[in-house]
Amino acid sequence: MMEYKKIRLKLEDGNEFEGYSFGYEGSTAGEVVFNTAMTGYPESLTDPSYRGQILVLTYPIVGNYGVPNEEEENNMFLFFESHTLHISALIISDYSAEYSHWNAQKSLGDWLKENKIPGIFGVDTRHITKLLREKGSMLGKVIFNNEEPEWYDPNQDNLVEQVTVKKKEVYGNGKHRILLIDCGVKYNIIRYLLERDTTVIRVPYNHDITKEEYDGLFISNGPGDPKLCKATIDQLAVAYGKDTPIFGICLGNQLMALAAAADTYKLKYGHRSHNQPVLQAGTNTAYITSQNHGFAIDNDTLGKDWEPLFINLNDNTNEGMKHRSKPFFSTQFHPEASGGPTDTAHLFDEFIAMIEASKQQG
Repeated sequence: MMEYKKIRLKLEDGNEFEGYSFGYEGSTAGEVVFNTAMTGYPESLTDPSYRGQILVLTYPIVGNYGVPNEEEENNMFLFFESHTLHISALIISDYSAEYSHWNAQKSLGDWLKENKIPGIFGVDTRHITKLLREKGSMLGKVIFNNEEPEWYDPNQDNLVEQVTVKKKEVYGNGKHRILLIDCGVKYNIIRYLLERDTTVIRVPYNHDITKEEYDGLFISNGPGDPKLCKATIDQLAVAYGKDTPIFGICLGNQLMALAAAADTYKLKYGHRSHNQPVLQAGTNTAYITSQNHGFAIDNDTLGKDWEPLFINLNDNTNEGMKHRSKPFFSTQFHPEASGGPTDTAHLFDEFIAMIEASKQQG
């Protein structure tokens, strides 16, 4: 039987949890957040929105289906959301080193070791989650071999700058040109766009979009405090002067709000899971959504030209907005969720319909 070495998680409130190391044998620090989803850890660990975070998974057993292969299509991994892991560490209750899945190529532990990311199992993740729900997201340290790192708050850094594409990249050859501002885009967003007869032009978060020709503008998800993305906010303010359709997801929702002179704030512990219910404003229609964000729009600061599009049914926070007269809208959740519910995938179709209507109007 494999012997696992001791490793600790220390929270900034003084709570400590000792468990066993199944990933990289090293210490790290970051913001501790939780996810209650049953499946989807390959996608979550490669989601750029988790940059700098120590991720706690509440589902009791993790690792049982291993890690999929790195097959590519359109220069994107088919079974991941980016080409690298973004979390700082992974905290789970029970680790399954024995995995079984038709597409599994390696164990979760080996994957973490290859990417130098610590992993802890054998701790009460539901207790940690209750602490985070009561006290809010906290900074944390993973301490291996008594080597204690300094506290690190990733939200003080411009994390988008770390995860954005470094130069323009083009995907597909469809009839609709989509300019995608990459703030940490998940690959599945690009896949959803390509399925709808588009050419996707992916550019850095601080790219000068006035030099590009496009039929629709898309602002992606991403990590950290949206107010640190001033370059993107300034570009969006310029884009609002045109009537070209705009669609934003997650961080894109917050950036669109800031560009419209609204305000954002940090949530107590954020929304991160596959089971978040939202209500479409002005209707009785509810959807189950996948989410991963720590900031939200202050609905009270939306100007007269904008209105909420979706509302979170758990805490009544903003889950999207739309312009009252122009084809601009955004969601705080992920319509392209993978894994997770696809109840709102039709929003991509609505975006394309807006583009087609805009082209017909000339």
